[in-house]
Amino acid sequence: MKKIISVVGARPNFMKVAPINFEFSKYRNKVTHLICHTGQHYDEKMSKIFFEELGLPKPDFYLGIGQGSHALQTAGIMVAFEKILLQENPDLVIVVGDVNSTIACSLVAKKMQIRVAHIEAGLRSNDMSMPEEINRVLTDAISDYLFVTEKSGEENLYKEGVAKEKIFMVGNIMIDTLINNLPKIEASEILKDFRLQKSKFILATLHRPSNVDNKESLSNIIDILNKHAKTNKIIFPVHPRTKSNITRLGLEKEISDNLILCEPLGYIDFLNLLKNAALVLTDSGGIQEESTFLGVQCITLRENTERPSTVDIGTNHLIGTDINKVDQAIKDILAQKIKKGAIPPLWDGRTAERICFKLLELIEKN
Repeated sequence: MKKIISVVGARPNFMKVAPINFEFSKYRNKVTHLICHTGQHYDEKMSKIFFEELGLPKPDFYLGIGQGSHALQTAGIMVAFEKILLQENPDLVIVVGDVNSTIACSLVAKKMQIRVAHIEAGLRSNDMSMPEEINRVLTDAISDYLFVTEKSGEENLYKEGVAKEKIFMVGNIMIDTLINNLPKIEASEILKDFRLQKSKFILATLHRPSNVDNKESLSNIIDILNKHAKTNKIIFPVHPRTKSNITRLGLEKEISDNLILCEPLGYIDFLNLLKNAALVLTDSGGIQEESTFLGVQCITLRENTERPSTVDIGTNHLIGTDINKVDQAIKDILAQKIKKGAIPPLWDGRTAERICFKLLELIEKN
């Protein structure tokens, strides 16, 4: 019997591990699959909602690390995760995405001679000012198995000298979760709760430091949302970081009464809003992917993206942070100057199936 531990640290990780956990349940006679929640981004209410909605069992291990500087958080995860590995001695550790938990747990496992698989490998923004980019590059450099979502990821890893036999093109695990939950997403009552009509509102979600940590940039974003809220309903689930900065920077009074602010939403309700929005403004990586799959116009307020297929193939408009260009992009999309878009290869809901089959083959062979 093989033992595998999957690591989750932030809410986007839950969506990536849920289909893996479900798929491994089909191989109970061959593998024990355990989940370790580091607590990197922990909100009891939201974590519970996400676990329940995605059908994830209660984590087998909870490290309770919480917030802190990058150094404190990474070090805390490493110390706590080492104890889990000493206790469990797994055959493999699976890490996903690009958060501090990803690199911290990869490092600990590798130094203990435990193989590491990285799901969502090879993505690159080529912007080393982003903590996530540092985590991606370092995790890929030490992982034994690299599971790639799109062609650019494969190309990036080849350029970095990664051996071809370690790289596996499998598609996008986030889309597995989306497809698996489409009936629940369709059944959500969130439009009724906010009195919204399909395709008659704008969805906004922003949290990256480049957009929300600086008073000028956050004030400019609020201004543009206020402007378009006069003629279009805009719903803005406010990320804890963004909410904290609005208060810290004294911007509460700048927010128009026309702008619909709310707490962060569960996965099902948020995806229902995304699916039915006229467009979404975001700086999130996952939302670029989900909007492309759903065919929803996405305006990304970043200078770069590690997910170029969403721009080259999908419905993502990589606009940058120039607020005038953002304003024009909103006007163009509302005037139906839109990208038709298509779904990238292997974003078909069977990524977890491909990953788990390959991993079982690899760990049995080794």
